[in-house]
Amino acid sequence: MNQTTIFWPVLAHVALVYIVYGVLGRRRYGAVKSGEAKVGQYKTRSTEPASSVTVAANLCNQFELPVLFYVLCLTLHVTNGVNYLTLALAWIFVLTRYFHAWVHLTSNNLRLRSRSFFAGAVVLALAWIWFALHLLGIV
Repeated sequence: MNQTTIFWPVLAHVALVYIVYGVLGRRRYGAVKSGEAKVGQYKTRSTEPASSVTVAANLCNQFELPVLFYVLCLTLHVTNGVNYLTLALAWIFVLTRYFHAWVHLTSNNLRLRSRSFFAGAVVLALAWIWFALHLLGIV
């Protein structure tokens, strides 16, 4: 298998980060334009209006658990550990991030959001376990 295929899910997640940045910009601009907020309120998140604070929180989420995803993808590539299983796990993780972001930015249903986060965390943990087994020469 071509080891660089692991970077397609990475690029898909990077696209998600830029999508969330776009939503954040639109919501902040809309809040200022409608009078819901003043530009100065964006100096600290504690004074940010509800219409954009959730998006800002989601953006932070894209730099928490996904950091482990990026490291994993790079280490899989470097050690020739990319195979159909790791690629599938990477795509599933990214799909859970997209679903998590969609829920967070729309209904913000905590039950759905936490379940999608948990599913992604489990998938990522399984990928890390596979990587450890790969390093040990077991798989």
